[in-house]
Amino acid sequence: MISPGRFKLANGKTATLSVSHSLANEAFIVAVSVESATSEAAIYLAEPIARATLIDLYPAAQQWEERITWSDTQGKLLGEAVQCHGELVLATRPLSELPAAAVECALLGALKKRFGSVLTEKMKQLQGRMALLYRFFPDRWLDWSDASLIETLETWLAPYMAGVTRMSELERMPFHAYLLNTLSWDEKEVFERLVPTSLTLPSGNQAVIDYAPCLIGNPPVLAIKLQEAFGWQETPTIVDRQMALMIHLLSPARRPLQVTQDLQSFWLNGYPEVRKEMRGRYPKHPWPEDPVNAQATSLTKRRLGN
Repeated sequence: MISPGRFKLANGKTATLSVSHSLANEAFIVAVSVESATSEAAIYLAEPIARATLIDLYPAAQQWEERITWSDTQGKLLGEAVQCHGELVLATRPLSELPAAAVECALLGALKKRFGSVLTEKMKQLQGRMALLYRFFPDRWLDWSDASLIETLETWLAPYMAGVTRMSELERMPFHAYLLNTLSWDEKEVFERLVPTSLTLPSGNQAVIDYAPCLIGNPPVLAIKLQEAFGWQETPTIVDRQMALMIHLLSPARRPLQVTQDLQSFWLNGYPEVRKEMRGRYPKHPWPEDPVNAQATSLTKRRLGN
């Protein structure tokens, strides 16, 4: 019985009795005469039957079969042993232990459906770095796009999944570290040299390079306060000088003043107007007439001793 008056048949279809029928609440019935024209077929004639009798009549139903399914709501694999007569489940019991191979297969299948939504910022930055190299050297570097990584999960991720049974556990795993481990020691050294995670500014500070734009074919971004770029005559580059960074020059309040891949042109043409407008707004910060030969700094004029 599915619900009062509704029964699942051995062929998987549903048949119904009136809820007021004397057999409407029986656990099992034999539907002797059923209307077959509809999916919710009416039962014309039926008799009750005990589960034990049903199992005796059909010896195959005495066998327990393992069924393993993925639960999106619980984020894990559910397993149970069932006794069946066709599509009709006679009894169930939970499995105390699930086969490791089935767990891995189910977890990877679920991850493939939501891969892009579970990636951390570290992972996206790593993918962006590789995307940039793959654009320049497709024969030497790898495709780490979402689509490619999804297709190869069994290769680069599955070896680390021993003992993982829940999606929440899988999502916390350091995917970026596992991907890096697919590179040889020499490859890692070249990778770090060609696409460094940060750059030393003329001020001496380190600034993080944002590679997320590379995932959609744009240049990597370096966002820094304008005063920390003083002294840079040329736009900094990576990938053995083949890629100029997109420089986001910021005000002391870290609001964008200029976006450029040509610092030389900006110092000559754009900076004078920026200086004219900003030195009155931020008088505590240096706005030299000659930024190329000025001291780069993240400090105010007072802290510089000026």
